[in-house]
Amino acid sequence: MRGKRAEVVRKTQRVIIKVGSGLLVSLSHGLRRDFFDQLAEGIEWLRGEGREVVLVSSGAIAAGMERLGLRQRPQSISHFQATAAVGQGILMRLYEEAFDRKGMKVAQVLLTHEDIRERDRYLNARNTLFTLLEFGVVPIINENDSVAIEEIKFGDNDLLAALVAGLVDAQLLVILSHVEGLYEDGPQGRRVVPIVQEITPEVETLAGSTSSQLSTGGMLAKLRAAKIVARLGVPMILAKGEVPEVLKRIWAGEEVGTLFLPHGKRLHGRKRWIGLHLRPKGELMVDEGAKEAILRRGKSLLPSGVKRVVGSFERGDLVICKDLRGEEFARGLVNYGSEELGRIIGKKSTEIEGVLGYKYADEVIHRDNLAVL
Repeated sequence: MRGKRAEVVRKTQRVIIKVGSGLLVSLSHGLRRDFFDQLAEGIEWLRGEGREVVLVSSGAIAAGMERLGLRQRPQSISHFQATAAVGQGILMRLYEEAFDRKGMKVAQVLLTHEDIRERDRYLNARNTLFTLLEFGVVPIINENDSVAIEEIKFGDNDLLAALVAGLVDAQLLVILSHVEGLYEDGPQGRRVVPIVQEITPEVETLAGSTSSQLSTGGMLAKLRAAKIVARLGVPMILAKGEVPEVLKRIWAGEEVGTLFLPHGKRLHGRKRWIGLHLRPKGELMVDEGAKEAILRRGKSLLPSGVKRVVGSFERGDLVICKDLRGEEFARGLVNYGSEELGRIIGKKSTEIEGVLGYKYADEVIHRDNLAVL
């Protein structure tokens, strides 16, 4: 086990570190300035070892709650956004002070899902982050809660951290939380699973809600993040942030927390953006022949292989491709909207124009716009 961990960190040049709200703020003691200092010390050490660090931080809502004297997490969008606006400045001031004491510069980067979903904004965000790293600055990323609405929210910063790992080509995601890892006997357990080869339904049964008044995530959100980075070929370590010198111990190869290993084919470039960073608008159920052609022979999806259309979507939207058992195996950008597809499913490509009166393409999804998962 230790050898596998040592191999993971040895290959890591760029790491995403995600910090949960519970480590930065407590309802009983408020902002935990000691943890900001502890984190800055760990990141200073990592950078001294030649690693590049991107920090994904929760805590704006929690910091705003403390400043406003709120005991319950806001429920309405307007209260939620106002609390985030109050807290974000406080959060960054504490980061700046802690990192400045260690001689490091930081930069605030606020993202919404639109910044990831739209290709131009995705590339702009990517270039900005790479430039900050070139300057020797530690980017501190958070969701832009003060303007985000339900349609563009990531939902939790575990998901955001996983997507940022793809955005900047990281080799490792470390999630620091208030739990020690994935427990063998569920969320109330004490024995930590040291390594997870693949997230199966059995592994998912070990998860339970670990969210609190200060945070939105839980173990299910962390498993979801591990699934996403697995598709990137990136391992993830979930560890307790309050463990003394936790980052040094991880880099020493110690069995701290749970290591989630990647599996399957790694997504690159444009197909990574298609497969992981876009939100699906619908689903296509396809037959076994079409699935086999996509998975084994690198073919496009033709209308003859589509059996059912689910949802409402337009040409160019992202859809999920599922087999007849309902298992997802690919995602792609469609050449036809849902209403058009409903009329041409099961047809040959040569029949499309006769049915619709026009034809955009022979394929429902061209192989260049298909990301196999």
